[in-house]
Amino acid sequence: MPGSSSQTLDVIVIGSGIGGLVTATQLAAKGAQVLVLERYLIPGGSAGYFERNGYRFDVGASMIFGFGRRGTTNLLTRALEAVNVRLETLPDPVQIHYHLPNQLELKVHRDYKQFINELSAKFPHEREGIRRFYDECWKVFNCLNAMELLSLEEPRYLTRVFFQHPFACLGLVKYLPQNVGDIARQHIKDPELLKFIDIECYCWSVVPAEMTPMINAGMVFSDRHYGGINYPKGGVGQIAQKLVEGLEKAGGHIEYQARVTQILLENGKAVGVQLANGQTYRAKRIVSNATRWDTFENLLPAEQMPAREKKWQQRYQKSPSFLSLHLGVKSEVLSPKTECHHILLEDWAKMEEPYGTIFVSIPTLLDPSLAPEGHHIVHAFTPSWMEDWQNLSPTAYEQQKEAKANEIIHRLEKIFPGLDAGLDYQEVGTPRTHRRFLGRKDGTYGPIPQRKLLGLLGMPFNRTAISGLYCVGDSTFPGQGLNAVAFSGFACSHRIAVDLGL
Repeated sequence: MPGSSSQTLDVIVIGSGIGGLVTATQLAAKGAQVLVLERYLIPGGSAGYFERNGYRFDVGASMIFGFGRRGTTNLLTRALEAVNVRLETLPDPVQIHYHLPNQLELKVHRDYKQFINELSAKFPHEREGIRRFYDECWKVFNCLNAMELLSLEEPRYLTRVFFQHPFACLGLVKYLPQNVGDIARQHIKDPELLKFIDIECYCWSVVPAEMTPMINAGMVFSDRHYGGINYPKGGVGQIAQKLVEGLEKAGGHIEYQARVTQILLENGKAVGVQLANGQTYRAKRIVSNATRWDTFENLLPAEQMPAREKKWQQRYQKSPSFLSLHLGVKSEVLSPKTECHHILLEDWAKMEEPYGTIFVSIPTLLDPSLAPEGHHIVHAFTPSWMEDWQNLSPTAYEQQKEAKANEIIHRLEKIFPGLDAGLDYQEVGTPRTHRRFLGRKDGTYGPIPQRKLLGLLGMPFNRTAISGLYCVGDSTFPGQGLNAVAFSGFACSHRIAVDLGL
């Protein structure tokens, strides 16, 4: 029984984000004894939820990839099926409605031809370049979608996949060291269109095209048309809830309010964990779903950080966190043709600045059950650094939250006239909120390159320099986003299963 600290389990997973839960469920399905330790009251981390006044708010965004029904890149569908659970999803016909400088209004339709035609109509002189650029993204996606996505650290898997899909593998090798900006500039010359490619990347990678790996873009820019954006009925939090249900069906366990404070080492090998209440658990393998900064600076002695991790921290830095507005609004505020996801940017020069780009999710347009009748949820969020919120008195902190929220709402009035007058509920989250509830260093969204790197080649895989310790989640290959961390979970569980002989 996991409650006994004397028993040695097969695997302990620290944190129940989607990467950690996919790792845990995959291993439990293979017969491993798995225990997940979650510091909060519910699972999911950034993919969690909270309820207020009849509203069910998603903690993070509601633009979800990975729920397609075909191919191999539908990783969330596959993760749930592996533990015999199902989740109803609702298709979104438009990924994003962009509201950009110079009155550039554009929708990324689920229908690929419709999107390409709309974009080409805005930039008719770049019609051929647009087609060639997005066709290259499809080449990457088709290579990924031809093979089972498991651990790139497992030689037998690599050998098997290469012999099964030699051309797909060679296609991916070509793109591994490349970034989106390099490919885009080969086909496109218009500076405003290149800015559009920048925000196409920035909206999920938090860096412009020249620093976004082409492998990731190939997945995102194509899967939105192939598998599509599909919202889980009942809210994003249902993904983690269903994975936990599947974990327990498969014989695994999860403990809540179990905050790990230390990874225990013996002779340089990870052998267990200690909780804030002093309780210890032991396992043959330890998986950290915390960020790499939290793992190697807080859960392990920072002064003993392995050289490999120091090198990684020189290449990557923490991305900003977010200022989040969770709003309940009267339904008449939104016109009948409103799309679920929006991005607002008034000045290209401010795209990467704090509060420059505003992201909006309105999940009740897909699932009205998340709000009281006659109301919608508007979740608006914008990048914000922890430094802006430190060393404030409680009063000053609340005043700053109110002031920033008013600024964001005023800007959103441009696309949602009457938003302020139609407010029914408002809750504001800051980087401090994200750090407190999600346990993420400085509330960060994940790692971003310190400088231009060679595509994905700098991203670490799941094994670490410490024997018996693995990392999973957005600090590992292939990076940020729910489908990406699910990929990380599949890879991590595969590598551990091989190591344990399962």
